[in-house]
Amino acid sequence: MPVMSRVERAFCRGVLWRPIGSAVLGALPIERLGREVLEIGSGSGDIAARLRQTQPALAITATDLDPVMVQTAARRLRSYSDVTVMAADATDLPFADDSFDAVISCLMLHHIVAWELAVGEIARVLRPGGVFTGYDLVRTPLATAIHRLDRSPFRLVNPDELTDVCARHGLALLTRTRLAGQVMQFSSR
Repeated sequence: MPVMSRVERAFCRGVLWRPIGSAVLGALPIERLGREVLEIGSGSGDIAARLRQTQPALAITATDLDPVMVQTAARRLRSYSDVTVMAADATDLPFADDSFDAVISCLMLHHIVAWELAVGEIARVLRPGGVFTGYDLVRTPLATAIHRLDRSPFRLVNPDELTDVCARHGLALLTRTRLAGQVMQFSSR
């Protein structure tokens, strides 16, 4: 999984992320997350912080491959008990099988060129009946153009592809597109 470009880092730590973070959090099936939650690609730790503020009983492990983002999230989340921040590659997660009740991915799968490997790892670390949920960009001309300009490695996903790959790993995924088809919301059932 590549690290973020400077533009992406600035976006994830800046004012533009705040309304997006609120929208993403509002769409997560919080009541179905269980207690042990893994966030892959946690960036600045914003979603983990918001989750803990609304659900203080959650034990969250926030991971990212980018060392700058791991440091940023560690600073932001240090005051929360039961929140761990660590560097981890989503295609090779350092956790035992069946470790988490839920895995959250918010606007980051497209940063993993081999995102199918990440889905396999997500399925492996989820407990039976666990929830895989989040948001991501859809492969559209606009999203492609933005990422080409940014020059960050990416491989955008379309909802059918994600659903098919998840099914191969035993995850029944429901997807719904938003913002004129630019983003997808997903959740396993």
